[in-house]
Amino acid sequence: MVLAAASLLLIGLDYNTQATGPTRTLLSYLSVPFYAVARAPMNIIEGVNAYFTSRDTLIVENERLHNEARILHGKLQKFVSLTAENVRLRQLLSSSTVLEDSVLIAELVNVSPDPLKQLIMIDKGEKDGVYIGQAVIDAYGLVGQVVEVNAIQSTVILISDSRHALPVQINRNGVRAIAEGSGRIDTLWLPNLVSTTDIQVGDLMVSSGLGQRFPIGYPVGVVETVKRDPGQAFLKVAVRPSAELDRSRFVLLVFAGEASL
Repeated sequence: MVLAAASLLLIGLDYNTQATGPTRTLLSYLSVPFYAVARAPMNIIEGVNAYFTSRDTLIVENERLHNEARILHGKLQKFVSLTAENVRLRQLLSSSTVLEDSVLIAELVNVSPDPLKQLIMIDKGEKDGVYIGQAVIDAYGLVGQVVEVNAIQSTVILISDSRHALPVQINRNGVRAIAEGSGRIDTLWLPNLVSTTDIQVGDLMVSSGLGQRFPIGYPVGVVETVKRDPGQAFLKVAVRPSAELDRSRFVLLVFAGEASL
């Protein structure tokens, strides 16, 4: 209070019309520190207000930036998904150019919720020429065959379904076998192969064309394990499907024997 009063006194003298010349200048210089001290509480209050205003502004700005980052991250994920889908489509289209059969691209629209039935539904039907028994492939190998058809959609049983079997042969030596679904999306069985069968881990199994259901030469799977039990007459052979049965979004319907693309 004393400093404030002194400051006011000096300021009053400074602006007193009777204080002129050197005296006025001296009073002006003397009043500066007293004025600063008197002004200090106000400066502190203004500083605190400015701090909290800036802090609130920064909090709001930070939240806005976080929201923008979340939106951009979501858009990026969609972009990544679209890019991956584009790559898969290119692979699928590239595979179709080397086939001798006509093909039609179809998209998955549903998957059976029953774990005992490995079925998918596609968006092509009778109006597109789809028929029961038609082979379905993806960019890497056989997916399955059409088992039900309506006007605009069809149901496909996967080669891994436990009710499905197809004739195959070892691509390396032509040895014939039957590939049966195991009920697991990642495994096929080759039953009834005698222990002397020339089959090895890594052998590619392809469709043999027997039975005229599947066209000849399409990849079915790769031999993953071969177990020889001395006490058993037959081998236990597991094959991993070549097709991406659990992730293919687009497939090709094969019109065997028709004009190629």
